[in-house]
Amino acid sequence: MFTFIDTLLIGLTSGAVYSLMAIALVLVWRSTRVVNFAQAGQALLSTYIGYECMGRFHSFWIALALAMILGAGVSALIEMLFMRTLFKRNTGPIAGVAPIIATLGLLGIIRGGIGIFMGGKETIIRPPLSNVGFTISGHTFALSPFKLVILSAVLIMMILLSLIFTKTNIGLALRASAYAPEIARLAGVKVDAIRTLGWAIAGAAGAAAGMLQTPNGTGALSPDSLEFSLLLVFGFIAAVIGGLESLVGAVIGGLLLGLVLAIVLMYVNATLLFMTAFVLLIVVLLVRPQGIMGKKAGRRA
Repeated sequence: MFTFIDTLLIGLTSGAVYSLMAIALVLVWRSTRVVNFAQAGQALLSTYIGYECMGRFHSFWIALALAMILGAGVSALIEMLFMRTLFKRNTGPIAGVAPIIATLGLLGIIRGGIGIFMGGKETIIRPPLSNVGFTISGHTFALSPFKLVILSAVLIMMILLSLIFTKTNIGLALRASAYAPEIARLAGVKVDAIRTLGWAIAGAAGAAAGMLQTPNGTGALSPDSLEFSLLLVFGFIAAVIGGLESLVGAVIGGLLLGLVLAIVLMYVNATLLFMTAFVLLIVVLLVRPQGIMGKKAGRRA
């Protein structure tokens, strides 16, 4: 019984981190209709920024806040200097997929740049709170104070962003800029600025994912970190499972993926984790192509 409970707790914690990355991907998709595969590189860069801030301020929480702020700034610069130019000049036969392909190239550039400036050695980010599980009735559960912070951060971010998208003019402008930019411009929406804002918020979410995932995992940080590659893959799968249009779906998809992978890890075989994630993705797409929380597109005349 304890083993099953621990499996669920491990799955929820891992899934919460996947949810943060999924939220970042959904934010960019909802504001620009682009799947940003460079998000993992941006998260890695933001985590390195956070690591440097920890060395200066000796506080994980200050470093987390600064990493999110600076990560938002980096993401905004990428949108203004790179993606905006690409959108304006991209009129060829692959106009729809060119920005997505460009983000893959950007991912390689960011990781290569980090390797050049930071070197290849691993650095360690230690958790600010105990990562030892709570002990109840003599059993230590797989839920520590730091893991509880991760779950709380995902819940708070989902609620805040959902309110922004559904209850504010900024959220309306973000949706309008993505679906009908020309009409949005006629309505007085500054489409370029709104798209930059969407990327900035996504950059902050990705920075939070990187800063929380690193000490929750091995704690090791390197330019070729496998954890960030898996974070991108599992975050993307979680976003598609939940529905690329839904922030709530991103969280549900991340938690579901985390639970499934934890069960496979504990009861089946660790070597099947990667395959299991894609099997789950295929099953969901076959049953519900728009994702768990996605809505079917209406037929156009």
